[in-house]
Amino acid sequence: MENMEAIEVLNLTKKFNGFTAVDNISFSVHAGEIFAFLGPNGAGKTTTIKMLTTLLNQTKGSIRINGLDPQKQQDQVRRSFGIVFQDPSLDDELTAFENLEFHGVLYQVPQEKRRERIKELLQLVELWDRKHSLVKTFSGGMKRRLEIARGLLHHPQIFFLDEPTLGLDPQTRNRMWNYLQNLNKKENITIFFTTHYMEEAERIAQRVAIIDYGKIISLGKPDELIKETGKNSLEEAFLVLTGHAVRQEEAESIDQMRLHRRMWRRH
Repeated sequence: MENMEAIEVLNLTKKFNGFTAVDNISFSVHAGEIFAFLGPNGAGKTTTIKMLTTLLNQTKGSIRINGLDPQKQQDQVRRSFGIVFQDPSLDDELTAFENLEFHGVLYQVPQEKRRERIKELLQLVELWDRKHSLVKTFSGGMKRRLEIARGLLHHPQIFFLDEPTLGLDPQTRNRMWNYLQNLNKKENITIFFTTHYMEEAERIAQRVAIIDYGKIISLGKPDELIKETGKNSLEEAFLVLTGHAVRQEEAESIDQMRLHRRMWRRH
C-alpha cells in the first residue's frame, strides 16, 4: 500500500430519477490517512459512501478502492474495508463474542487467528469482560465500541465510519478516537469518516473534504480551510464555505457543540 492511494474518485456522479445526488466529484485519500468527509444533511455524503462500499453503482465516473473497482471486483473490495454504519447493525440477541465470531466466519478468517483477533479487539475496546453478555444489555457507547471491533476484525486496509460518535458522550467519544488513532499508527489503516462534530474533524482528520449539494466545495488540511476563510475554527469555516448553518435535524445546537469543544480540549 506504500505510495498508493487507498481511495481514488474521478468525476463521480450519482443520479436518482433525474435528481443529481453526487455531482461530478473527484478526490483521493492516501493510504494510512485519516480523512473526514463533511457536509450538511442531504449533501451527498452517505450516497458517496454507499458507492465507495459497493452498496450503490455510480451513474458516471470511476472509483478505485485499494486499486480495485467496486463495480467489477465487489468481493475483493468488501474484504479490503471495514465499515461502521450510522444506524446500529449488531444482533442484539447474540453476545459480544458471538457477533464478532459470526463476522469472522463470514469473512473467512481462520478460526485460530479469528479467536486471537476477537480477544485482542475486545480488550482494545474494553469489552473483554462482557464478551458473553447479550448485546441488548449494552449501552449505546458499548455497542458503538463493539461495532468498531467488528469492523476491524478482518484486518481491513480502509475503515469507513459514518457518524461513528453520534449520540455518544464526550468521554466515550474521546476514548473511541484514541483507539482509532492508535490503530491508524499501529496498522497503517486508512480511516474515512463523516461527522457533524466539527471539533472532532478539526482535531482528528489530517485532511477534510466538504461536500454540499452534491459537489465538493473545499478540500484540504483543517488549518488550511480555517486560514482560507479567515475564521478561528473548522466549525466557523464550515459555515462560511457552505453558506448556511448545520441543519437542525442533523446536529446538536451550537451551545452543545461548544460544550463538546471544551470537553475535547480538556483531554
